[in-house]
Amino acid sequence: MALGDPDELYARATELAERAPEPAVSGNLVTGTAGWTDPTLIKSGLFYPRGFNSPRARLEYYARHFAMVEVDATYYTLITQETVQRWCEATPPGFVFHVKAHPVFTGHPMDVRRFPGDLRKVLEDLGHEARVYKDKLPSELVFEIEQRFFAPLELLEQERKLGVVLLQYPPWFTATRRNARQIEATRQRYPGARFAVEFRHKSWLSPARRERVFGLLRELGMTYVCVDEPEGAVGGLPPLIEVTTPKLAIVRFHGRNRAAWARRGASVQERFDYLYSAEELASWVPPTRRLAQSAERVHAVFNNCVRNYAVLNAKGLVVLLGA
Repeated sequence: MALGDPDELYARATELAERAPEPAVSGNLVTGTAGWTDPTLIKSGLFYPRGFNSPRARLEYYARHFAMVEVDATYYTLITQETVQRWCEATPPGFVFHVKAHPVFTGHPMDVRRFPGDLRKVLEDLGHEARVYKDKLPSELVFEIEQRFFAPLELLEQERKLGVVLLQYPPWFTATRRNARQIEATRQRYPGARFAVEFRHKSWLSPARRERVFGLLRELGMTYVCVDEPEGAVGGLPPLIEVTTPKLAIVRFHGRNRAAWARRGASVQERFDYLYSAEELASWVPPTRRLAQSAERVHAVFNNCVRNYAVLNAKGLVVLLGA
């Protein structure tokens, strides 16, 4: 939570959010959160009314308040077409899902236990029982995993509800020519996919390199993801504003919990436990408007998903932009 009296900060954030339109849209800016089923959000009872207990009911309620959402479940497991079908049925026309890419695309370790039974058996037969990196797998198996990731997204595409596939690279993915070629190779394998790229290592945005990086993303037709996160912390990137695809600009808000962000072993909840103050959100109004002047749409995704912090801040930014 931002500095200041916690109760006062929360009260101000709540009052600001209560003035937001439904859904939370201001001009060509759309806000949303990174997921709609975070356990702390549900447990808090501060967003979903009593009785909204099923996944479908919660998504339907969420879609009244927001016109987009980021799906993080796709990072952990391969979803089914039946799951996507339920998403489509629970959301109105024009609602958009951003889908976080599976680790097979970004180089994070993959949890063998989360794969479907047939793939899990293949991986176990290869000697992988817990976690595995894609470079330890045969290319045909990597391709099969990638295909299973994309297959259910075709339905979202048909319903015009697929935003982007978010390639969030790990902190150890540094700015080297080899890693740039990995990004290029992903585009070559999937030329029609709408990708967005978020870096987690500062080397990609060093003053001497950033223009080449933005130029590469423009050439590949990939959206650069602007970030708000603890600057100066390990892996923390500066909040640079850039549009690399004319149709969409994206900002992801990770909070400013510097101590937890930098602490090795901190949990996801600890790292993103942060409520932006109205003043901190207001500092993003001018840069967001600049993005809105250069891109057809701007999506602001709040990843500070602890309690109802992301909901409050996603609504609050829309109010400030409309002021």
